Amino acid sequence: MNKQTVFPALTECAAEAVRVTRHVDPARLAGPTPCADWDVRTLVNHLVLYTSHGLEHRALRKPLPDELTGRDFAADADWAQAYADRIERALAAWQDPAVWEGGIDLGFTAMPAPEIASLITKELAVHGWDLARATGQEFRTTEATGALILSVVDAHAEVYRQYDGFAEPVVMSAAATPFERALANSGRDPRWSAPVTT
Repeated sequence: MNKQTVFPALTECAAEAVRVTRHVDPARLAGPTPCADWDVRTLVNHLVLYTSHGLEHRALRKPLPDELTGRDFAADADWAQAYADRIERALAAWQDPAVWEGGIDLGFTAMPAPEIASLITKELAVHGWDLARATGQEFRTTEATGALILSVVDAHAEVYRQYDGFAEPVVMSAAATPFERALANSGRDPRWSAPVTT
């Protein structure tokens, strides 16, 4: 993988995640999500932390500060706009071809920069989909981006499952799109929808 293959999918998924976050009703923050044991607030905080702050800090080769890892971003009334602004900063950092060279130290291991970018693209897509479905929305990808996300999920699924990051794969029909297969292989049911409240 390299900038030419990953960056278009990264920017596409970032834009879609920003669109979804702008339509999150605060009344849904305590509601369920496709992520077991996570409500919408927990999901929002994870998404904001790792796909905006994390994306920028990885580009800058800096660890995430402790004050960010425990922050309730969803408590801020303008969190969605702040997320959009931070995503824009992060993508600007990844525009630099030099950022894609060499490895990125994760503290416990180092990985090539394009692989880190592909993993964050996967985070944007699967957790963006989680948030969309939890709040009555859709998360859409092009077929090419869906295929890239599927390749990332398949390459890392067993490691994620060892640490309970993914559940067991969900069986899908042969007609499923690449993105639906990526969701299913990560343990998500693409048919999941939020319960209807009355």
